[in-house]
Amino acid sequence: MGNLFSSTKKSKEGKKKKNKKGGSVSEQQEPTTSEQQPHENGSTLTPPQQGDSASSQHLHKVRVKALYRFEGMSEDDLPFQKGDLLEVEESVLAESNDWWYATHLSTKKNGFIPGNYVTVDDSTPQSQEWWFNVDRHEADKVLLLPGNTSGTFLVRDGKEGAHQALSVLTIDKASQEPCVRHYRIKRLDSSDACYITPSKQFSDLISLVEHYRSSDATGLCCILTVPCPRIRPPVLWRELEVKRDAVRLTAKLGQGCFGEVWKGKFRKVVDVAVKTLKQGTMSSEAFLEEAKIMHKLTHHRLVQVEICSHNFICCNICYYCSFNSIGYVLPIFAVLYPYFQIAEGMCYLESQNNIHRDLRAANILVGEHYDVKIADFGLARIVEDEIYGGTQNTKFPIKWTAPEAANMHIFSIKSDVWSFGVLMYEIITLGRTPYPGMSGQEVIRMIEKGGRMDKPRGPPEVPNEYYDMMLKCWNQKPEDRPTFDFIYHFFSDFAVNAEGQYKDVDGM
Repeated sequence: MGNLFSSTKKSKEGKKKKNKKGGSVSEQQEPTTSEQQPHENGSTLTPPQQGDSASSQHLHKVRVKALYRFEGMSEDDLPFQKGDLLEVEESVLAESNDWWYATHLSTKKNGFIPGNYVTVDDSTPQSQEWWFNVDRHEADKVLLLPGNTSGTFLVRDGKEGAHQALSVLTIDKASQEPCVRHYRIKRLDSSDACYITPSKQFSDLISLVEHYRSSDATGLCCILTVPCPRIRPPVLWRELEVKRDAVRLTAKLGQGCFGEVWKGKFRKVVDVAVKTLKQGTMSSEAFLEEAKIMHKLTHHRLVQVEICSHNFICCNICYYCSFNSIGYVLPIFAVLYPYFQIAEGMCYLESQNNIHRDLRAANILVGEHYDVKIADFGLARIVEDEIYGGTQNTKFPIKWTAPEAANMHIFSIKSDVWSFGVLMYEIITLGRTPYPGMSGQEVIRMIEKGGRMDKPRGPPEVPNEYYDMMLKCWNQKPEDRPTFDFIYHFFSDFAVNAEGQYKDVDGM
């Protein structure tokens, strides 16, 4: 959300040398050639070159504004608060690095900052705290989250980016329930002048927003009060392997087929979830090889993964999400939102020629503001001999597994679609175990005979269209099952149409 910069996986570049007392060495003391400095995690960082050329002496600086608070993850990082102003080199922005070397304009301290936590401070609408890079459905979701009050708002691009739209949370007079109104922001001509209602025209979008944040709500459902709170994104990890002593385990959360799950702290700052794999499940070499693949999968619907190994225990580190049981934490009005978020993440996995193999509610994490992320992608594949072996003592989660995967070990994105149908049962029933009262073998026999799970009983009431989608996911032939792209668009529309509480203004 916000005017964030795209990211590519690159190492941090640039770093001021420090003297023994910790002070910065002056430019005159810097060598004219760059030499790589060892980082605490074993990787290397290239400090900024301090040559004598005119270009290096007149580097153009760009001011950026912090969108979120950043505490720092190592001694090289530069902590800041939301709204702080910093400077980075313009050339760094062009490279779109995940991490930038910056100067804090207030404290004058230098260090590395995550690029996805700041935006260029250029007084454009996209740099304002009320600008969100979301579509209409996502705007509905974030505005309707608990804690938001009437008048909470955001501005976004409209359909296909042809115009801007103002989305406002208000209270429906008839039902007295929270609802979202969407207003098309119209342009007078090719200039920046704009309006919502012809009686009130403004020189630019920022002036329009500031006006409606005052005492005048002419043409709107209510006065604009506060910008919608942002979901703070995860900091992109810098390394594949981290030292074991960088992670402190604080509380055991549970255990599963792969091992134990712990809450912990990464470098004393970042809350993380740590999954320790059982000894004998696989070799450290095999785990780290797979980790290289998982590390490259970066998407806002996937849990960001890092790996450490110590004493034959491999740890899968991800950002800790406060709620781990998806059905129990989502209010009824938001029950439909997880589906297209999960489908969005699965579309990305498919685009990367990857499959999950263990898609179920236990591997769906819910974080701040009910932001849904998919976890454990890839783990099933690397332990398939243990977890997915077709032996008499098989351990794989049969109630979630497609028949071709259970009987012939044929896994594909369409077997993940089958699992998604079972996941739909888990969410709509607020966490009930699928195929209640049946063993795994009884489920296999029923499916072989063409049987399927019955329509879930409410509350909440389950629409027929919802159950029809479950049955489509459980088609016997994989090629007859829907794609995740189809599922994503189905639930994007279904979330709006089923509730009937989202109002459009001017056909938005």
